[in-house]
Amino acid sequence: MAAHRDSAVGEQGSDGGRETEKPTEKAPVKKKSTASATTGATTSATTDERARSRSAAGAKSAAAAEPPAAESRIALVRRARRINRELAEVFPYAHPELDFENPFQLVVATVLSAQTTDLRVNQTTPALFAKYPTPEDLAAANPEEVEEILRPTGFFRAKTKSVIGLSKMLAEDFGGEVPGRLEDLVKLPGVGRKTAFVVLGNAFGRPGITVDTHFQRLVRRWKWTQETDPDKIEAAVGALFPKSEWTDLSHHVIWHGRRICHARKPACGACPIAPLCPAYGEGETDPEKARKLLKYEKGGYPGQRLNPPQAYLDAGGRPAPPLGAA
Repeated sequence: MAAHRDSAVGEQGSDGGRETEKPTEKAPVKKKSTASATTGATTSATTDERARSRSAAGAKSAAAAEPPAAESRIALVRRARRINRELAEVFPYAHPELDFENPFQLVVATVLSAQTTDLRVNQTTPALFAKYPTPEDLAAANPEEVEEILRPTGFFRAKTKSVIGLSKMLAEDFGGEVPGRLEDLVKLPGVGRKTAFVVLGNAFGRPGITVDTHFQRLVRRWKWTQETDPDKIEAAVGALFPKSEWTDLSHHVIWHGRRICHARKPACGACPIAPLCPAYGEGETDPEKARKLLKYEKGGYPGQRLNPPQAYLDAGGRPAPPLGAA
């Protein structure tokens, strides 16, 4: 099965326009009695404060929405790295959102995650790995039985063919072990560069950039690159960062895309990197309305893993429910 790459959706270009507010003349203030003046001053101060707040928010929106004009290479690198640092503070617990205990489970789970959610994969793989814990077991499995287990993930026939095929190759060509080299991983059925980098970065600690749909969407919104081909995006973004940061960078960007910077309606008003984003204003800018758009732990909801890392739980994240739970 050829590796499938989803294209980014929900892209919108910024019009780059600014609106300039005209200064307003203040009316002369008439003297009042002491009590009346105090009440009036308080009300006036509150009103002025709210007006300044709205004005500042509008100015911020107009300024942030305009793409960097002729941004130099050095300025781009600095802005990109600052965004990554900011996201590292927002998501210090970022991690791969597929449940796995070893490289074999991770490569299978990543193949199954095509065109479905990590949550649905995590709800499905416990039964799969309980019945077929090793590559040898899955290689010898009855395809119809595997299809029935994988049905909830969608495209279950094609995925069954891929996971049985990669298991056979692991058993026959790699001694039942998942290889730790890119050139070997991409030979496995259903495994492309994106899947390979997920495995290398999270199972072997070898840096790689995961260019999924969230990553593609965000790096173009941030004007890190205008490329649309995943391999070219990988190369362009990789050149902005030290190689040692690639895996964590992928987690930060993907987590931000899933929780805040959504495809159809980004929560711009709740975005921690709004001042650095050329696309600010494409989504909801009102802070209260934007907060209602936040997903997973940022919105107070469960995450995608049934067995998330302790750091995620310590930060207030909640495990996802098992398949079939109410």
